[in-house]
Amino acid sequence: MTVALSLGGVAIALAIVWLNLRPWWKGGRDPKALLPYASGAGLGSLATICIGGALGWGATGIAGLVTSGGNTGVEKITGTSGAAAMPTGRMGALTPEGAVVVCLLLAGVVLLHKTSGKQDKRRIIGGFISFAVLGFLPGVASLLAWWPDLVNSVGAQGYTLLTTGDI
Repeated sequence: MTVALSLGGVAIALAIVWLNLRPWWKGGRDPKALLPYASGAGLGSLATICIGGALGWGATGIAGLVTSGGNTGVEKITGTSGAAAMPTGRMGALTPEGAVVVCLLLAGVVLLHKTSGKQDKRRIIGGFISFAVLGFLPGVASLLAWWPDLVNSVGAQGYTLLTTGDI
């Protein structure tokens, strides 16, 4: 999977993060208020390692669209190109058991999206978009390296529980 990221695209992703975290920071800082954004962000970051699947295809497409829009926006606003290429990386790889957990997380996020109000729906989508871009950056991927390991571990524990009954 080839992903072309630019500084302009990363700027848009960071703006989405800021637009979602600022109201929470200025408000009561209730952790529950971050649930919609965090659920989308978690799924978006996992989508970057779903190589060959629909989630991976979506993350790659979103990264491309955001990069293209960011480049155009930076150039129109400043007159200077925002197309400085950014390196890409990956958080890790999914095991078959971890892939099942990602599918279950997708179902949970879709259910949350369906039952949420208009503003929370936007936050879920914003979280997915921002981390579908940021998750490809080597620095962010390095910081989130624990996330695929956790998903794979939960999947392995579930598999063991279902096949042997042992925890």
